[in-house]
Amino acid sequence: MAIDQDTRLRTIVGAGAKKLEDARGISTVGELLDFLPRTYLDPDRSTAFRELPHGEDVVVVGTVVSATTRQMRARRGRMLVVDLGDEQGGTLQLTFFKPFGHEQRLVPGAKVVASGQVGTYGRQLQLTHPDYAVLNDPSGKSSGGWLLGGLVPVYPATAKVTPIVHGDLLDLVLHALEDLPDPLPPAVRLAHGLPDLVDAYRLVHRPQTEADHRKGRWRLKFQEAFVIQAALARARLASDATPARAVAPVEDGLVDALLLRLPFDLTDGQHQIFGQLRSDLSHETPMHRLLQGEVGSGKTVLALLAMLAVVDGGGQAALLAPTEVLAAQHHRAITAMLGPLAEGGLLGGHEQGTRVALLTGSQSAAERRANLLAAASGEAGIVVGTHALIQDTVQFADLGMVVVDEQHRFGVEQRDALRAKASLAPHVLVMTATPIPRTVAMTVYGDMSTSTLRELPRGRQPITTHVVTGDKPAWVERTWGRVAEEVRGGGQVYVVCPRIGDEDDPFLPAWRTTGPGGPIHLSADHHADADADGDGDGHGHGHGEGAFGDGGSELHGVLQVTRALRELPATADLRIETLHGRLPAEEKDKVMTAFARGEIDVLVATTVIEVGVDVADATTMVVLDADRFGISQLHQLRGRVGRGGRPGLCLLMTQGAEGDPGAVERLDHVASTTDGFELARLDLETRREGDVLGASQSGGRSGLRFLKLARDEDLIVTAHDAAWATVEKDPELTAYPGLRRELDRLDAERAAFLERG
Repeated sequence: MAIDQDTRLRTIVGAGAKKLEDARGISTVGELLDFLPRTYLDPDRSTAFRELPHGEDVVVVGTVVSATTRQMRARRGRMLVVDLGDEQGGTLQLTFFKPFGHEQRLVPGAKVVASGQVGTYGRQLQLTHPDYAVLNDPSGKSSGGWLLGGLVPVYPATAKVTPIVHGDLLDLVLHALEDLPDPLPPAVRLAHGLPDLVDAYRLVHRPQTEADHRKGRWRLKFQEAFVIQAALARARLASDATPARAVAPVEDGLVDALLLRLPFDLTDGQHQIFGQLRSDLSHETPMHRLLQGEVGSGKTVLALLAMLAVVDGGGQAALLAPTEVLAAQHHRAITAMLGPLAEGGLLGGHEQGTRVALLTGSQSAAERRANLLAAASGEAGIVVGTHALIQDTVQFADLGMVVVDEQHRFGVEQRDALRAKASLAPHVLVMTATPIPRTVAMTVYGDMSTSTLRELPRGRQPITTHVVTGDKPAWVERTWGRVAEEVRGGGQVYVVCPRIGDEDDPFLPAWRTTGPGGPIHLSADHHADADADGDGDGHGHGHGEGAFGDGGSELHGVLQVTRALRELPATADLRIETLHGRLPAEEKDKVMTAFARGEIDVLVATTVIEVGVDVADATTMVVLDADRFGISQLHQLRGRVGRGGRPGLCLLMTQGAEGDPGAVERLDHVASTTDGFELARLDLETRREGDVLGASQSGGRSGLRFLKLARDEDLIVTAHDAAWATVEKDPELTAYPGLRRELDRLDAERAAFLERG
């Protein structure tokens, strides 16, 4: 029988397959082979027993020092107690309450690999009824023959499948394997000195030396990177095969008119990137470009210039934003920048002007009809909107370009639905304010060209960041005094909380003073991490301990912090309002508009403000429980201040440094630099690969299995070059059936992650 990655395990290992499926969700040959050892033991170097963690599952190697069978005191029967020794003089007891079958094998001098959960009896470490194999068993009766010679692979233990049982089942599969469809072409393997796929799995699961398993893992990492890059290359080639409108520069058109209107000069970086955009638009293959840059770096003006270039050429452009607040902001900003250029056909409008339409889900029926007509007739050269743009009722006269802001908030189906509204393939520009490390850009956006704005526009003020720890009350008190000073000086303040909280929650922050009685101390237990959308719901809980490791610290909620600030002497006379995800869309818009007009002094909010309206007078941000936010998210948040003519200040507050010193160290990193790309690199090192890719949903295989994006840059670059050369040489992969088969095996979830561009 021919065996491949999709072969069901039960056809090879029989009843043991159910154990693997129940314990680990593994049901096929490929899934078992991809479940790699978590570490390796060297039988010639015994485990130091004194270092074993109590209560954890372990795999150890040792030599039997003594074995004693005795009558049990508390119940009938005999027990076997085996003293296993390590080379450091330590002892671990193996205890069996049914000694039959073990007494003849666990004799002094026997070298044993044992697995089980570490417990204690008195002061003695022990494993009770462990799974084991005797490495020098002369009888040959032991399972675990694969343990003889070389390193011992250690697989995670579960209640149903011990590491040794797992290894025995895997051994049956490895013995049955003769060949596997290999995604790597022979020429690629030869060029990079890589073993074939079967050999790679044997090197990983049955290594003789450290070099063996490193070589096997390197091959599996290379394959993963190669397959991803091949998928991206095919997607790009397929897209390029669909013709797009070639846009030639128009002298004295809307682009030139806007450049004359702008109250500032483009930076050198903006000039360079606009040149790249102009070049992309001039071709009959669609543009696929990722434009990344800090908040406020000037991405929007570049996107507007590119859209106007398309309008100059007779087409239309659509700008897709993730929220109604951001769509409305884009519409206001674009309309303001264009001035009379956005009043085409109106009295006082520019003779070459166009119109800018806004389409959102909350518009009145009359507004929506007018904007739908403007888009369908071509009267509106630029159409801004949310996901409402992709509805069937929205039609364009001649859609030539799509700009997507904050792409990670949109799915592939939504993007493709918008593209389908164009007669020719539209040019696509993706903007993101989240700095993306090179390896992530190559892996997630690898089918796109990347442009990066590293410099901020001239006149942009610096942002100073400080860490404020709650164990220094004077610092906390000074924080709220500084907030009041900023407001008195004409500034506005954001206060960011990790959760919303509840109206009837009695919790008040510890820093809220109560006059002679001193501070109110925390008592409830409402731990809640900020969720993926940045809006903690006030009902979730943290990971076992208190929010800061002391068992009693509570995360700050928007509603409770607002109440406290309105009572705090330093801030009681300020105009304080709230913004969070539970508010209706129109209420959010109303609050943000009031804040932008200067009608609110302090806005207490969740991270819903991460992507929001620009407020020129917002000079200060206080982030409460800042150690509960990611590094890149904190950098993104603080970019909301210092956008006017005055410097920005960001205060990252934690409730103490004792619970998680590493968290405070991360905050110190954020405070030490405003280089978003350096912080993105640090963030990448501390997060799971699936999180980085936005594909960590349970089920499916959308996350990375072997690659570490923070460490494998050279490998990814090498695999990228090899994969793209392979696909360009043979786009249909006729000569590479193994690669074509692997690409076909990618499920819809992984395909979605691959095609984000």
